[in-house]
Amino acid sequence: MPYFDAASSAPLHPVARQALQAALADGWADPARLYREGRAARLLLDSAREAAADAVGCRPDELVFTPSGTHAVHAGVAGALAGRRRVGSRLAVSAVEHSSVLHAAAAHEAATGGAVTEVPVDRFGRVSSDGYDEALRPDTALACLQSANHEVGTEQPVALVAEVCRSRGVPLLVDAAQSLGWGPVEGAWSLLTASAHKWGGPAGVGLLAVRKGVRFAPQGPADERESGRAPGFQNLPAVVAAAASLRAVRAEAAAESVRLRALVDRIRTRVPELVPDVEVVGDPERRLPHLVTFSCLYVDGEALLHELDRADFSVSSGSSCTSSTLTPSHVLRAMGVLSEGNVRVSLPLGTPEAEVDRFLEVLPGLVSGVRERFGVPVAAAGREQAASGSVPAAAVSAEPVSSGPVSSGPVPSGPDGGEGERRGKLVVDALGRRCPIPVIELAKVFGDVPVGGTVTVLADDEAARLDIPAWCEMRGQEYVGERPADHGVAYVVRRVS
Repeated sequence: MPYFDAASSAPLHPVARQALQAALADGWADPARLYREGRAARLLLDSAREAAADAVGCRPDELVFTPSGTHAVHAGVAGALAGRRRVGSRLAVSAVEHSSVLHAAAAHEAATGGAVTEVPVDRFGRVSSDGYDEALRPDTALACLQSANHEVGTEQPVALVAEVCRSRGVPLLVDAAQSLGWGPVEGAWSLLTASAHKWGGPAGVGLLAVRKGVRFAPQGPADERESGRAPGFQNLPAVVAAAASLRAVRAEAAAESVRLRALVDRIRTRVPELVPDVEVVGDPERRLPHLVTFSCLYVDGEALLHELDRADFSVSSGSSCTSSTLTPSHVLRAMGVLSEGNVRVSLPLGTPEAEVDRFLEVLPGLVSGVRERFGVPVAAAGREQAASGSVPAAAVSAEPVSSGPVSSGPVPSGPDGGEGERRGKLVVDALGRRCPIPVIELAKVFGDVPVGGTVTVLADDEAARLDIPAWCEMRGQEYVGERPADHGVAYVVRRVS
């Protein structure tokens, strides 16, 4: 069964498995003890630390092993902020950071009353060094930036941002979980975190590197182990396996990067050709070699993932349709791209070309089947028409919505408010309907609107805030804006062609 979700957790590398089994025999003792078994364990721990530090690009005494990548992030953020509390309590983060960073920021706000400044991204999910320059204030104690995005693969300009932070005297913490297996993080970063299961090591091992000279005050339980930054007895066999697998994947990275990038390029090119109404998201050039994300219009993400699973493909999604919160991925939301029918493909090392070809072969039929079940409109005679399906149409009215002003641009109206105006406006009631139904119902009626007329979609699904503007961009129509309605939000679209 093809496993295409390495960004969540990569399969255990053979070297990790071998090292884990070997370390179970010799790495069970306490490395802090001076007797023979303790000394053997200490040698294993020191060797693992040296290997990991070499891969990270830091000194061994700057690196500690943590129980997970999430633990490393929280320990790094809390320790750096505490160490610089005299400077201030402001934290700067990008809008697309991993949830562990955002949760650490929220904990900082709740516990200390500190402030968090969010740095926006462009439509590719990329920050700018100027954005960080504007975000850094005199009371900023720490800045955070991922090396590459976990959902869309976009690589961030870490070296440029690190230089901005250095010039402003602010340490930069880099979450390198997604990229460390492919190579070291360039630039003068101050702290770095990573997670072993992202590169094929065992779960339960994280890395935290803190450069010498960075003010750092460990928070949480006190312990003499790992410089006080990761208390508790280490899982030494897992640590050894993590370091050994990191060295192994780095040795394979150059060749695999070229091979997997070619396969991902094939997916990026072929999916929009094979499947109508698809948006490939993320930076097309500055990206991880093994990851591609695309969103399919008029598709329920959970339904598509289930269909792919039945076809023996394991993939992930940032779609709101796969989330119990029914809100879009914060990454897709920050980028302002289509969220419905979102599929993330992240290829593990060694993925055969034939598996990618079969994925491209089965995907169009699966998407078509999901759309058909949802009664998705098809293009006919130059207009959107409804295809037969099991989902009933939303209530449609020719009456304009009267509550509140539109946030950007007026709703067009006839000079006398009479029958001409009523024909130029449609209101679609999609309240209580979830992704992707509001956009489907918009498409069903859009052909009935004359050029210059509008459709107002009433929806209370958070995904509509992303998906309706994205539909307009894909269709070349004008997104007028949104306004509060009696229930939910009114989204206004004008037909321009």
